[in-house]
Amino acid sequence: MNNDVFYRSFLNRDRLVHIVDSDPNTCEALSVLFRLEGFQTAFSLSAETFLSSFEQRRPDVVVLNFVVEGMSALPLLEAIKNLRAGVAVFMIADEQNVTLTVEAMRLGASDVLVKPIDTERFVRAVRETLRRDVHVTAINNGQRDVEIRGFMQLTQREREVLQLITNGQSNKEAGRELGISPRTIEVHRARVMEKLGARNTADLIRVVLTS
Repeated sequence: MNNDVFYRSFLNRDRLVHIVDSDPNTCEALSVLFRLEGFQTAFSLSAETFLSSFEQRRPDVVVLNFVVEGMSALPLLEAIKNLRAGVAVFMIADEQNVTLTVEAMRLGASDVLVKPIDTERFVRAVRETLRRDVHVTAINNGQRDVEIRGFMQLTQREREVLQLITNGQSNKEAGRELGISPRTIEVHRARVMEKLGARNTADLIRVVLTS
């Protein structure tokens, strides 16, 4: 098996794609598409339902129709991006609209897709977005802030392990300092790498240093 494909599949299993669209057929079709790619999926037919689910579990990717229940979803896009939590948002348009597309990209959308959706291109775009460590947020006072994907998902213990790894400590040294076994350190390290999309320790340190 191609190592790159294995890497993506391994990461996808804990990642959640949440689809928000008033059309249940679109929600179901996209849910099937991303489940086949190994992702966990959820969908909401209304903004209210989505926000309730969002509080319970923050998704890695949101697929958001420009119009949900007859209302513009751009304020919802802006609210998600203002959290600066690294959530990638892909907008879906029922028809081509340059003005809305420009506004969505200004607010921090990762991409805009028009129905009927090119599913192969869509999946590829989601993969590439998730492989980036740094995303930009919506423009605020003429500037864009950055958000680091994954850091918000780390537990306190994972953050401690990440700090020790960044300081160059071995599993044994880190375990001794935290009072846990080297094997447990290795488990935490693997989870940190998975959440931050790092392929190896060197890549992990690069993510931290460039952040």
